[in-house]
Formats: sequence, structure tokens, C-alpha cells
Amino acid sequence: MSAPRDMLLLGGPTASGKTALALHAARRLNAEIINADSMQVYDGLAVLTARPSAEELAAAPHHLFGVIDPSERCSAGRWARLALEVIGDIRSRGRRIILAGGTGLYFKALLDGLAPVPDIPADIAADVQALADEGGLEALRAGAEALDPEGAARVKPGDRQRLMRLIAVARTAGRPLSELQADTRPLIDPARVLGVAILPDRAALYARIEARFDAMMAAGALDEARALAARGLAADLPAMKAVGLPPLLDHLGGQVSLDAAIETAKRDSRRYAKRQYTWFSNQHPDWARITRLDLEGARAELDALLEAGFEGAQP
Repeated sequence: MSAPRDMLLLGGPTASGKTALALHAARRLNAEIINADSMQVYDGLAVLTARPSAEELAAAPHHLFGVIDPSERCSAGRWARLALEVIGDIRSRGRRIILAGGTGLYFKALLDGLAPVPDIPADIAADVQALADEGGLEALRAGAEALDPEGAARVKPGDRQRLMRLIAVARTAGRPLSELQADTRPLIDPARVLGVAILPDRAALYARIEARFDAMMAAGALDEARALAARGLAADLPAMKAVGLPPLLDHLGGQVSLDAAIETAKRDSRRYAKRQYTWFSNQHPDWARITRLDLEGARAELDALLEAGFEGAQP
């Protein structure tokens, strides 16, 4: 007999209300909250990533928020290992688990598993880069089709990075990436999970995104960007690509006005939300939906799902 359901996966685009709904669910389910957002995992980005406030953090146990320095890289695999440790700890205390965030790859890592892909040696990475530089897309496509025809067939025509990865992984592992991925298994028991996607009206969501960025600026987003700029971190680090941060860094570097930086940040936030919306719509068609953006209406929709999905959900 399968263990009872004890995990809520709550995903959705930025500014859709995940923090407030996760807190509401934590109270009803006697649960603890684990961050499933790839930017909220980094320290130094509390404002720009809309990390739960001190008051919200105190309202329920929270895990994996601000635990990694921006100078480091947190892959989906690293996050999944950390999350599994926390999940085990929470279960050992007889409590339920809520994973809340907007990073679809994090949820996918738990639900589908992770391929045992080795680190790519520097010499192989250099060889693949040289192939790309000298032969372009045509050479990359030919190389990928020779080493991993199944994987290459799934790569869009102009996707250089994925073609390069297929070649590098096959040369490093001695096996195609598609074969490694076929060997993966879920990291969590799907029978113990209720998946919920927050997918409200897009126009209303975009309006909230713009208002929230104004609130972020008032709360010190520029000071946060200035502190990160002062560290001189590499621009290709994941934390330095947090939505809204690059335009503010451009402003601090004297490249654009503050008004222009803010408008770019809002535009980037809307585009990011659109990609998240598409991900959760397409990747998780079987997840339940919350469509209301107002807190009262969204809570009512969530309450119905919790009552139907979990035994003994508190009123």
C-alpha cells in the first residue's frame, strides 16, 4: 500500500501569489515550506526575487531560501539533492511538505529524476567549442546526429547549446545523453504528491508584476543591485542574471537611465512570467489549477483542492 499523500507542489509564474498561498496551505496542512525558485535560493537577492518577508518566514518553517552565495552555481541537480534532504527531515518529524516556486526544472527534477550526466572535462568542452566556431550549426548537427541521433532529433534547428551538450556528454560518458535520460527514475513518489499550478489572467498578472517592481524599488532593489555590483562577480553566474538585476546593473554602470532600467526590468519580468505560464500549462496539464489572482478567491480555490486532496486538512 502506498504511503498517504503528504506533499503539495505549488508552482506558477512570478507574482502569481505563491508565497501567500504556500503560507495558507502550511497552516491548513501542518506543513513546512521548501523553496523551489532558482533565484530565491541565492543570498543577497531578497528584494529582487521577492523572497518571503521576515514576518512570512516566521509564520511557518521555511527551507532553502537564501542559502547559496551568489558566487556559486546552483543547478537543478544540486537543488534536488538539498530538497530531498529537507523532505526526509520534515517527514521524520511527521509533518507535510510544500514545495513552492516558479522554476519548472526543479519540479521536473523531482518528478522525472535526473540523468547521471558527468561533468564535462575542459579539453572536451574546448574541442566542442572549436567545432562550433569552425563548422557552425551544420557541423554541430552532424556531430550530434552521429553520437546521439535520438537526442538530436529533439533539438530545434538553431539551438547551438543543446547540440553542443549532446556532443560533449556523449564524448565524456561514452553513452548518448538520450540513453542516460532514459535510465532516470522519479526522485519522489508521484502518489504522495498533489500538484497545483497558479495560472491567473495574464493581463492582470502583468499589471501586478509592474506594480510589484515599483514596490521592489521602494524597498531597496537598487541598493541590493549596488551591493552585488561591488562584489565584482562574473556576469555569467546564475544569480547575476536574476530577472530585473541586469538592467539595474547597467544603470549603476552608467549605461542607461534609472527610468529606462526600470522599464526594461518590468519588460523582462513580463516575458519571464509568460515563459513560466507556458511551462506550467504545457508540462503539467494534469495539475490542478488556481485561476484567481485576488488572495481571497485564490485561497478559496486552494481550500477546495486541499480538502479533496489531503486527509484531515485543518479548517
